[in-house]
Amino acid sequence: MKKMKTGRVVSDRMEQTIVVRVEEHRLHPLYRKHVTRHVKFHAHDPQQEAGMGDLVRIEECRPLSRTKRWRLLEIVEKAEG
Repeated sequence: MKKMKTGRVVSDRMEQTIVVRVEEHRLHPLYRKHVTRHVKFHAHDPQQEAGMGDLVRIEECRPLSRTKRWRLLEIVEKAEG
């Protein structure tokens, strides 16, 4: 089963590549406080359809370059503007 993540596009300047910021909310094990962490993933976007601020779903795939190991699955919500 391939991993899937949902996040916002923070950069679409590269050709056929987008940078997706995925946030996760966790409970700190000792202090019991909700902590927000984020990770950026480079994803393959062959049709260059995703833009800045879009909410997208990405899927794990084979290595496509040194940093790209994810591909765009679908655009969940387009950004306003």
